Amino acid sequence: MVPELTGAIVALICVALVYMGMAARVVKQYERGVLFRLGRVAGDVRPPGLTLIIPIVDRLAKVNMQIVTLPIPAQEGITRDNVTVRVDAVVYFRVVDATSALIKVEDYKFAVSQMAQTSLRSIIGKSDLDDLLSNREKLNQGLELMIDSPAVGWGVQVDRVEIKDVSLPDTMKRSMARQAEADRERRARIINADAELQASKKLAEAAQQMSGTPAALQLRLLQTVMAVSAEKNSTLVLPIPVELLHFLERGNRDDAPAAGGAAHRAPEPGPKEIAPQESASATAPEETATNGGRTRTPDLAPDRAPGPDLNGAPGPGPEIGRHLAPNPGTGPRPD
Repeated sequence: MVPELTGAIVALICVALVYMGMAARVVKQYERGVLFRLGRVAGDVRPPGLTLIIPIVDRLAKVNMQIVTLPIPAQEGITRDNVTVRVDAVVYFRVVDATSALIKVEDYKFAVSQMAQTSLRSIIGKSDLDDLLSNREKLNQGLELMIDSPAVGWGVQVDRVEIKDVSLPDTMKRSMARQAEADRERRARIINADAELQASKKLAEAAQQMSGTPAALQLRLLQTVMAVSAEKNSTLVLPIPVELLHFLERGNRDDAPAAGGAAHRAPEPGPKEIAPQESASATAPEETATNGGRTRTPDLAPDRAPGPDLNGAPGPGPEIGRHLAPNPGTGPRPD
């Protein structure tokens, strides 16, 4: 009797151990368990730790509650400004409702991956190239919203979406490099022009300050000479006073009008041959004529020529010719 009772107890213990081995389940800290009894969800989600199920009747599904890092394959698309680009991204999500993640979607990871790819292509078509390159935070937020909207019903929460890389064609890269170089050159020229403006203002103030004291200008000139002579070179510096340059400039201005007047002055006429009749007529006012025993000098009009001109014009009238008598002793001798 005792051996039979002992054997029964040992058998019960063995059955209990086998049952416990078949019914016991361990849920890890980062997991949650969903119990299906005869194909239906039974009870609440099982927390981490040891849990028991009915063998053959129950099935415990475990769901990972950790954040999942899902890379999105590179998607090629055309931006709003007609530029072909390839963009890849990464999605960070986690399961917040284990029951919904198992019941409402077949494979929540695959579903999130496909939704992320579709949303990424949509974002590429709605954005400009400049937004993809410089305004990624706004695009990340829009992409996260597009993926998270349908994923909420699957018991999945998208924590973060990041665009990793934007691949551009080589021609576009060269064009952007030339644009950046031109922009930097423009800014460099603006900075140089601003520096020149400030320097010119300071130089004008310095010149105004030194104009009252010529000695300061000479001292500044000597300092410049010393600075140049300190270098080991073969340059010979000869300072020329500014007053000397002003003096030479005034001399050039004074000589210029005199030279211009001499150039425009009319040439003096040279000696001309005088006809005998003209010579005799020219000296006629100095000759004396005898008329009735009286000697007188005829008065000639200043605007009439006393004799014929070189072109054969007629000489004085007959009245003047009757009263004129050339003196052979004193008159001009013909050639």
